[in-house]
Amino acid sequence: MTDIIDKVLFKDLEACDPEEVISRIGCTFDKNTGSYGVRIWGKTYEVNPSRAGVRVPQGNSHGEYMELFLLHYLMKARSIPLSGVWVSEKDIPSGAAFFRGPHTLPTHLIVQVFGSDPDGFAARCETLGGTSLDMADQAYGFEITPRIPVAVLFWQGDEDFGAESRLLFDKTIAQHLPLDIVYALAVQVCRTVSGER
Repeated sequence: MTDIIDKVLFKDLEACDPEEVISRIGCTFDKNTGSYGVRIWGKTYEVNPSRAGVRVPQGNSHGEYMELFLLHYLMKARSIPLSGVWVSEKDIPSGAAFFRGPHTLPTHLIVQVFGSDPDGFAARCETLGGTSLDMADQAYGFEITPRIPVAVLFWQGDEDFGAESRLLFDKTIAQHLPLDIVYALAVQVCRTVSGER
């Protein structure tokens, strides 16, 4: 566990009623181990509050930002339907002020890898289980969790304009996560799509 994860978050999760958590987000809870099982990007992560640890599915890598997202998702996500409306980070309440400077989404990671290779971008997204969307030059939607879908958009560069990538979120994301955790999720999505560890 890295330094950016405050152990207090695990204590806060440990204080939650597992039945209430299960009812909100549809995860599992193993009473014998005290671990939650959470489906993230099609894989099950185990979160053990008493041991302040996250067990990653075999063959997967994750970063500290994924741990932050997992902990907040377990504690804060609500049982509400998706809106079906995609919004940018700037459209989230207070997002225009928050998502700039040090909190600018690192979509440049995707551009650095796939700037002139839209087919490579598509292949990578399909490998990650993305669903093709009719937006941008290429776009894929990912069910990070059933409550948190994310769309990754990509425009190929040309001699007049550089390549560009953007993320979109279901409008309900503001009801599940604070802005700093939306940022943490976005960092992990950009790192995963770009192949950065």
